[in-house]
Amino acid sequence: MKKYGHLNRDISRVLASMGHTDSIVIADCGLPVPAGVECIDLTLQIGEPGFLHVLDTVLADFQLERAVFASEAQTHNQAVLARATALERRSTAVEFVPHEEFKALTHKAKAIIRTGEATPYANVVLYSGVIF
Repeated sequence: MKKYGHLNRDISRVLASMGHTDSIVIADCGLPVPAGVECIDLTLQIGEPGFLHVLDTVLADFQLERAVFASEAQTHNQAVLARATALERRSTAVEFVPHEEFKALTHKAKAIIRTGEATPYANVVLYSGVIF
C-alpha cells in the first residue's frame, strides 16, 4: 500500500504520467468537462471536498510550474484569489484569463479533478514543471 503522496489511485496515476508543461485541472462541481478529457470525480456532496483542500493535496505531490485561474475569480472569489496570490509568493507563475478562455484551456488537460466546490470560479489549470 502506498504510504506517502496522493492516495487517490486515479490522481496518483495521472500525476505520475505527466511531463513538463502537461496540465491538469482542479475544478468546482459546475465546470464542464470536455469530451475526451478524463474526469476524476471526487464529489461527495455540495461543498465536499472543497477546492482548496483538493488543491493543497495535489500540490503536495506535484511539481508546479505555473497556474492559470479565471480572471473573474479576482472579483467573485476572494478565497481563490488569496490562494493565487500565495502561489505567486512561492515564485509560481500565475495567470488570470477570461473564463471562456479558461474553459478552452481545459480541452488540453490530461485530466480534470472535479471537486464538490460550489463557489464561483473555483477552478485552476496547473502546468507541470520538472524536478531536476
